[in-house]
Amino acid sequence: MTVSPATPQIEAFLEMMAVERDASPHTLSAYARDLNDAEGATSGGLMAADETAIEGWFADLSRRGLSPATQARRRSAVRQFYRFALAEGWRADDPSRRLDAPRQGRSLPRTLSRDEIERLIAAASAREGAAGVRLICLMELAYASGLRVSELLGLKVQAVRRDPTHLIVRGKGGKERLAPLNDAARTAVKAWLVQRDADKARADSPWLFPSGGRSGHLTPRRFAQLLDQAAMDAGIDPARVSPHVLRHAFATHLLEGGADLRIVQTLLGHADIATTQIYTHVATDRLTQVMTSKHPLAKGD
Repeated sequence: MTVSPATPQIEAFLEMMAVERDASPHTLSAYARDLNDAEGATSGGLMAADETAIEGWFADLSRRGLSPATQARRRSAVRQFYRFALAEGWRADDPSRRLDAPRQGRSLPRTLSRDEIERLIAAASAREGAAGVRLICLMELAYASGLRVSELLGLKVQAVRRDPTHLIVRGKGGKERLAPLNDAARTAVKAWLVQRDADKARADSPWLFPSGGRSGHLTPRRFAQLLDQAAMDAGIDPARVSPHVLRHAFATHLLEGGADLRIVQTLLGHADIATTQIYTHVATDRLTQVMTSKHPLAKGD
């Protein structure tokens, strides 16, 4: 849902973010909410607020129960807004300059073991008809290529018609990258194309995973619901499973297998390697657990 800007200055800032920074609609909506919150919580709004007012607003975020991640995002939005205001000559000072970032604990991405991935796919295989074939294809593509859910569900059918070994994916910021397809994923795609093309309602759609909804293709919410059911069938807590967890598993299992961090960064489409490094902690923690539970010298008497 789009949030309307509260002031012309906020609107101008959001327009700059869209045009010059290529910010996504989701990011723009989040920044609009953050800036509108600060605008309404400070006397006279952002253009009239001094350091005391801005620091008071920021301190109140914690008292309101907002998470450190949300506080950090709101701080970033306000600081970027004031840098923009300075550049435009609207203000001669930056009242947000003394805001300290909230302390955040290390948040590790949720992931699944190789065995759990296999159990999920087996649960999907047990389903009859096109629904099961489609779910297998979705999971195999997500796990083989590390695609974001938006990238996966936004695939055009022509991208896979010739049985490619790689997909060209347009990710965040419009940047393109190559996403590999292993044999299991290619086999799953072929099986799904047979089912898809046999259905007249689907055959004319440009999307690989057509749907009758407004977008024309399967939604992230529906994919998540299908994964929840597969998780329950596989005896896995559905709270641990989501479309994004398949991407996490892709990255974690590559690193566990000895893949170079820079290669994983490229495959995931991360602009900053620091984003990718979080998976090294997950892989290390998992290897430690294996050593503790399986190595004979690690076991107690």
